[in-house]
Amino acid sequence: MMISFTIPGAVVGKGRPRFARRGNFVTTYTPDKTASYENLVKVKAEEAMQGMALFDGAVSVDIELKISPPASWSQKKQLQALSGQIYPTSKPDVDNVIKGIFDAMNDIVWGDDKQVCEVHITKRFAQTPCASVSVRNL
Repeated sequence: MMISFTIPGAVVGKGRPRFARRGNFVTTYTPDKTASYENLVKVKAEEAMQGMALFDGAVSVDIELKISPPASWSQKKQLQALSGQIYPTSKPDVDNVIKGIFDAMNDIVWGDDKQVCEVHITKRFAQTPCASVSVRNL
């Protein structure tokens, strides 16, 4: 069994939980940017699953992150980035992106992200930002 899907738009790393005081109590909440990105991942994952049963057992995940080069860069530097001569070494961190995507896929693609036993991820510059995800049984 294998599925693939693309998450359009800028890639977002999972943000740290925030804390707010509500009278005598402290509550935690997920930052809005993280929550909306995880909801988008859920929608795309559900579309890809097309009502199939959850993945059972160990899975392998391939993720390709495509990041837009900064608009502040010169035309020449942007072209170098798009041709693969310059790598994106800025945020978002790949580990934070993985965490957000995997958490959003829980109970949609697999029971829990602890089933992931193999991950391959790349982060490159591209004209159109997105994240492509493929999941397969091991």
